[in-house]
Amino acid sequence: MKRAAHIMVDSLFLVLALLTIGASILALESRELVYGAVSLAVSLLGIAGLFILLEATFVAMLQVIVFVGAISVLIIFVVMLVRREKWVALPAGGEVFGGLLIAILLVAVVGYLAVNSGISSTLPPSYAPPSYTQIGIQILTDYWFALEILGLVLAAAVIGALTMAKIEGNEP
Repeated sequence: MKRAAHIMVDSLFLVLALLTIGASILALESRELVYGAVSLAVSLLGIAGLFILLEATFVAMLQVIVFVGAISVLIIFVVMLVRREKWVALPAGGEVFGGLLIAILLVAVVGYLAVNSGISSTLPPSYAPPSYTQIGIQILTDYWFALEILGLVLAAAVIGALTMAKIEGNEP
C-alpha cells in the first residue's frame, strides 16, 4: 500500500513539474501577451501544486491568492489596457543568446551555492513548524510595513496602467 502511494505522489509530481515547465516555456515564447500571461498563471498554479505535495498548504494558498489571483490578473489587466505595438518590442537575435547564457550561468552559480551551503544542517532535530496563527500574527506585527508597501506597489501599478491607457486614448 505504501509503495502505491509513493508511485502516485511521484507521478503527480512529474505531471505538475511538466505542467509548470511547459506553461513557463509557453509564457516566455508566446507572441501574444494575453496568452503569455495566462500561461504564467498556469505555471504559478503548478508551483502551488508542488507546494501542496510538499505539505506546505499555507504557502500554496498564498501562492494562489497572491500570485495567481493578484499578480496574474494585474498583468492581464495591464496587457488588455495598453496596446502591444506601442510598448513591446521583440528582441533581436543577439539579446536572446546573451540572455540564455546569463540564465545558464546564474542557475549554475545558484546551484553550486545551494549544494555547498550546508543548509540541511542548520535546523535542529526538534524543530516544530509554526502554526497558521503564528504566521498570521508575525505577518501583521513584524512584517506589516512590507505588506503595506506591497499593497502600494500593486496600487501604483494599476494607476500606472490606467494612466497609460488614458494617455493612449487621448491620442488621435
